[in-house]
Amino acid sequence: MRVITSPMAGTVARLLVGEGDAVTVGQDVVILESMKMEIAIQAEASGRVKALKVSEGEFVDEEGILLELE
Repeated sequence: MRVITSPMAGTVARLLVGEGDAVTVGQDVVILESMKMEIAIQAEASGRVKALKVSEGEFVDEEGILLELE
């Protein structure tokens, strides 16, 4: 199992993928809002989204798990 984590603390502004979606390396998967800036979080591995661990509007800590890939 591979996970995508947040590189910083922030609020999940948008989820760009859903459970079951295929993702490729470099694809934007989540938009985080931190200090009034939007930061695109990209997949570091290819796979299929097994589980979303956050929802839009939720605050995440640095290194918090955003989603799992299979």
